[in-house]
Amino acid sequence: MYLKNLSLVNFKNYDEAELVFSDGANAFTGDNGAGKTNLLDAIHYLSLCKSYFNPIDSQQIKQDRDLFMIQGKFDKDNQEEFIACGVKKNQKKQFKRNKKEYTRLADHIGLFPLVMISPNDISLILDGSEERRKFIDNVISQTDHHYLDELITYNKSLLNRNALLKRIAETGRYDPTLLEIFDEQLVNSGMKIFEKRKQFMESFTSIFNEHYQYLSDDAEQVSLTYDSMLLNGDFDTLLKSAAEKDKILQRTTVGIHKDELQFTIHGMPLKKFGSQGQQKSFLIALKLAKYSFLNQQKGYKPLLLLDDIFDKLDDKRITKLMKMVSEDDFGQIFITDTNPERLKAIFNAINVKLNLFTIENQIIRNEQN
Repeated sequence: MYLKNLSLVNFKNYDEAELVFSDGANAFTGDNGAGKTNLLDAIHYLSLCKSYFNPIDSQQIKQDRDLFMIQGKFDKDNQEEFIACGVKKNQKKQFKRNKKEYTRLADHIGLFPLVMISPNDISLILDGSEERRKFIDNVISQTDHHYLDELITYNKSLLNRNALLKRIAETGRYDPTLLEIFDEQLVNSGMKIFEKRKQFMESFTSIFNEHYQYLSDDAEQVSLTYDSMLLNGDFDTLLKSAAEKDKILQRTTVGIHKDELQFTIHGMPLKKFGSQGQQKSFLIALKLAKYSFLNQQKGYKPLLLLDDIFDKLDDKRITKLMKMVSEDDFGQIFITDTNPERLKAIFNAINVKLNLFTIENQIIRNEQN
């Protein structure tokens, strides 16, 4: 699978743009603010129906315009697939595959799998546990539609239970039967999500370790651990035990919405004890493991998007990374960098052809390296 072409209208800083890609390595170069990352984000839209960086669709519309349009043509199993996304201000987002509009965007997730590596990924290490749960959910959702449905159901049940807990606190009236109904709904979907996450992490962790050891030349000992309350207790029992506490706090304090991923280096928290280079290597290994897992599960290669990843990596790790992603285990890749000469030198050194786009004042020039 690969993306053959991309066209944009009024998307972020672009009035219009038309690009034709190779099925191997494609790169966007230009000054900071030129719009390199915006092209990656447009590709992300076509695969996952949303921006990688901003959840508000209307904020992707070019200033003083009323709509944006992204269109792309994929080659999948030697068949062309035409994908289009359109957003008008104050209207519902339109998403079409081969000119047929989706009734549920969730049905598109996973058809054209994609992995993005970006400086924004540092939030996986530095921010709260929600970011790390999103990472797990994003990977599994691209391989299992039932998981995404259960996740939506669980979150609705959680909102309902929390609203009930607030009403109990405000009115003083307590209906144990209604709380039991919400508990049952949470347990029903929560246990399915927990089993999927546990199963996923059992296979994912070893893939991650392989990628990290390759990038670091076995120089560092890191670990990736899944932590859930449900590993040590029955969900229904946990909910009943926490009922009084939940009524006081007016929120649900136990469940899979509290799951965590622990990142460590040499047995210590990566957030506090990892250097910037080590943290970046950890994140890249995490994303490459995601790529490998999706490849195994889907039976074809996802798109790989690398946004400004050379910063804070030494030359040795950069060369190893580029050599790795240019080999047969990987498919089409897209890279951004401010330095075109560095890109050319890296790909010449590993003897890989590069399809290079230079961006200046919204003008995109294409040259083959």
